[in-house]
Order: sequence, then structure tokens, then C-alpha cells
Amino acid sequence: MNLFVDTMAYSAFVRGEEWAVRRIESAELAGLPIIVMGELHAGFEATAKKAKNEHKLIEFLNRPGVDVYYLDDETARVYGTFFQHLRRAGTPIPLNDIWIAALTHQHSRILLTRDKHFRHLPQIVTIGDLEVLEGFPHAGQ
Repeated sequence: MNLFVDTMAYSAFVRGEEWAVRRIESAELAGLPIIVMGELHAGFEATAKKAKNEHKLIEFLNRPGVDVYYLDDETARVYGTFFQHLRRAGTPIPLNDIWIAALTHQHSRILLTRDKHFRHLPQIVTIGDLEVLEGFPHAGQ
């Protein structure tokens, strides 16, 4: 399984939560969207454990099969499509999460998340703590 890991899932992994650890450790590839990196660093700045958190992130990034994924022109096009789809449907989600969804779709990954609002984008396959992936677009539905 090839995953993208959102901020909440990464944090759960670091805390040792079984649902995240099991999914990430069994993944062939586990990508971190650059947006997640920004959210993590913003969180690190708000705590006295900044150096410890940055060290854990470096350890995570050094794991085999883990990489950071960056935005490009294609990501921007997908973002625009998703943004307008959500707007027309009246189901807005946080802008950072639209960027994460765009990268996820662009790279044909499954998004490891607990955030249910990604389900407003039927193009995104999600898997979370209570879900078992069985080939369905949103495994827990």
C-alpha cells in the first residue's frame, strides 16, 4: 500500500497509536505532503519540545520508503478543481487539506487520516483508525 500521511496521522504514529503505526509500518511507501511538513513545523514552534519534535521528524523522514512530496503546476490544477467542486457542493474544507488532497490525487495515494471531511472529495481514497481497506473509495463508509 502506498500512503500519504496527514498531520493527525503522523502525530498518532509518533505517539505510538496502533492504528497509525500499523498502517505506516506496513506501507510500501509513506509520503508526507509538504503542506503537512508546514503544519508540523508550525506546531513545533508552539511547544517547548521543538528540538525533540524536529528530531522525531528527521527520524521519520529517514525511514525507508518515506519521502516529502512538493507542489507543482499539476497540483495547482487539481487544487483548483477540488476547490471549485467543494465550493459548488457547499462543503468547504480547510485550504491546507485541499492541497493535501490535490497531492494525494496527483500521486494516486491512499490518504491516512482521521479527518472525515476528505470524504467530500470522492476522488480521494482514505483510510483511518477504524477502517479496513477493501478496495472501496472510502474504506470506512
